[in-house]
Amino acid sequence: MPSTVAISDEQRAQIREIVCEILEIEPAEVTDTSLFKEDHNADSLGAIEILSSLERTFQIEIDQAELVRMVNMDGVVAVVREGLSQ
Repeated sequence: MPSTVAISDEQRAQIREIVCEILEIEPAEVTDTSLFKEDHNADSLGAIEILSSLERTFQIEIDQAELVRMVNMDGVVAVVREGLSQ
C-alpha cells in the first residue's frame, strides 16, 4: 500500500482555484464540505473538467470511478492526495 503524501497549503489553494474557476464560483463560497452539485449547481461535465484539470496540474492519473468521491473539497483533496502517493 502506498504511503500517503500530505497536501500543502499551496496545493490545497490550487485545488480550490481549479474547482472555483470551473464551477464559476467565488472561493469564499466553497467550504471543505459544501456539496458541489447541491450547493453550487455543478453538473457531470464540470466534474469531468475538474478531474481533467487536476490531472494536468498535478501530473497524476485519476480514475473516473473516483468522481463519486469528488463531491466536495474534502473529497477532491483526498483523491489528489492518493494520486500523488502513487
